[in-house]
Amino acid sequence: MHILVVNDDGPPSQPGHTVSVVLPHSQRSWIGKAHLVGKTVTPTYFRPGTLHTDDGTTHDRPRQDGGEEWILVDGTPASCAQIGIHHYFNEKGPIDLVVSGPNYGRNSTALQYGKRAIALSYAFSNRNHDPVIIKGASTVSVRIVKYLHENWKEGVDLYSVNVPLIEDVDKPKTKILYTSMLQNYWTSGSSFEPVDAEDELSPEESEAQIRELGEGEVRHEEPQNGLRHRKFKWAPKLQDVLDSSEPGNDGWAVWKGHVRQISCNPEKDLIGQEVHLPIGETILEDSTKKPNLEDRKNRVYALVDYEDAYVEPKILAALRKYVPSITAVRDPSELPQTGDVKVLTWSAYEKIPFEEVVENPDTILSCSYIIRKALIRKHHLALTVRHHIAKNPASILTTSFPITCDFELDFAEFLDEALMEAYEVAESLADNEKKEPNERTWWILKPGMSDRGQGIRLFSTTDELTEIFESFEEDSDDGDEDRDDTKNDTSVVTNQLRHFVAQQYVHPPLLVDSRKFHIRTYVLAVGGLKVFVYKHMLALFAARKYSPPWEDDDLTAHLTNTCLQTGEREGSVRLFWNLGKEVGKKNLQSIWEMICGTVAETFEGAARGQRVHFQTLPNAFEIYGVDFVVGKDMEISLLEVNAYPDFKQTGEELGGIIQTEGDMVKVLDINLGSW
Repeated sequence: MHILVVNDDGPPSQPGHTVSVVLPHSQRSWIGKAHLVGKTVTPTYFRPGTLHTDDGTTHDRPRQDGGEEWILVDGTPASCAQIGIHHYFNEKGPIDLVVSGPNYGRNSTALQYGKRAIALSYAFSNRNHDPVIIKGASTVSVRIVKYLHENWKEGVDLYSVNVPLIEDVDKPKTKILYTSMLQNYWTSGSSFEPVDAEDELSPEESEAQIRELGEGEVRHEEPQNGLRHRKFKWAPKLQDVLDSSEPGNDGWAVWKGHVRQISCNPEKDLIGQEVHLPIGETILEDSTKKPNLEDRKNRVYALVDYEDAYVEPKILAALRKYVPSITAVRDPSELPQTGDVKVLTWSAYEKIPFEEVVENPDTILSCSYIIRKALIRKHHLALTVRHHIAKNPASILTTSFPITCDFELDFAEFLDEALMEAYEVAESLADNEKKEPNERTWWILKPGMSDRGQGIRLFSTTDELTEIFESFEEDSDDGDEDRDDTKNDTSVVTNQLRHFVAQQYVHPPLLVDSRKFHIRTYVLAVGGLKVFVYKHMLALFAARKYSPPWEDDDLTAHLTNTCLQTGEREGSVRLFWNLGKEVGKKNLQSIWEMICGTVAETFEGAARGQRVHFQTLPNAFEIYGVDFVVGKDMEISLLEVNAYPDFKQTGEELGGIIQTEGDMVKVLDINLGSW
């Protein structure tokens, strides 16, 4: 089969097919059927390089050795199709199928070439496109194209295919529909936004004005009659398209999210027929049921703008699975301005409209509390635990939270004064001076407001701690331009952070295969206040085999943050409950119970004892990543609490763990209400 690919980047030829490629040399969305009248189209010639790399080259003249090259045309997709069908590739035989795409964004127009043609688009609600999702969309697109070619309906010239960029779109459970095409209407007005250009002059106009005014003269504005000079920016209000999406058309099908959709014109009687692709079960929904217009005013919306290409697609997939009636949008302007609308805001912290969250407890649900420093700031967490232990001497936190002292420091020269606030550390360091390194109590330094391993160092004497802070200042003086690689650099600037904690280092830790690990526990806090612990915990391993800090100062044996690891990371992330062979099943159960108890008391201590720094809301929830390390004696130590945890550390292999249904264990239920 000879396939002509137009409109977007085409793949190399695949076994069993001849693929020819003609593309616009620049982005040409929204004008699929157009031609540029009076323009002489000039092609250039692209010679593709290695797959998945950017080493292809562009030339003004075609190659003469018969090698592969694509045609780049300074025209529209319609021009590409015309030129490809009629003026190139005759030596390969006639064109059997034209594939236009994949185009990013739902098909708004479709080309018709006088050949069998398929217009393929990837529909999306945001631009956080995980490569795994794109791969799934591409896989299913190939299957759909193959099926359509083998089952082409009589009288059909064109199929317009919209594949939503959502998780698991290539799985058998995904539905495939024939639909009618959505008729787009810009009901809210113009799809252009005027930009005032009255003061913008061409070089010729500027020169003429200068000559007219003369040197040193100032132009005085005069009242203007007639038209005002403006420019117009393309700014379509795509909510209009969503509002006109009724069951039975392709806009509705894509909006449903879980549906792969095939539009077919002109053969209207195909609507409602089942699509039998050879990839597993397919289900055709009733596409003729008319919507209840009142329902649109009473929809539940999800405003999802998480800014994480790994997490956001999983959020959207979960919402569609468990709340199928929900409508996901990315921008607040897409939310209806009237009607009884309920909104789930699942966005980056900085983008949450907290003022509206507080004022609308019955209609807005937020994915984060406003203030939770008592938990997520290391120096505040230490204070939270100290106060809770003082009121509850029998608390599990007396053994599950290492001795932690907080202090403030701007420059290394003031360290002695700073340590006066952290007398336990000062006394320990003084005592260590008399001991051999292997007999000392070791400490770990952590900036109070950093993450991803930044600023973490080990020390056992005052001199070592002084050297650490002096090295931070040297790094700051050197500047980034003197560093060869800053990606995994863990240094910090002391006077920009100020708040630090010194925590007693857990040695010896429990080792598995001679490597240190920490346990990542996902915790859900809801309202004011219920707390749940997710049973599917992870074990995150250091990159190197463990050695005591006095034998090796390489932090890679001590830091278990997988985000700091480069190169081969096999075995760096494992399931906690799969460590039974190395740790023992009874020990795993004991560790789990201690973690549940520690989480409960930590959150209760913050909620009851630090209400200024942990303000609960009835219409908020939040997911935390809580980290623990286990000692050789099988006792746990709480390390830190992270808001907006880095789920990507889970990795692709275990990515399904964060989507598993159930297994949330409630460890705390207190009714504190709203702050």
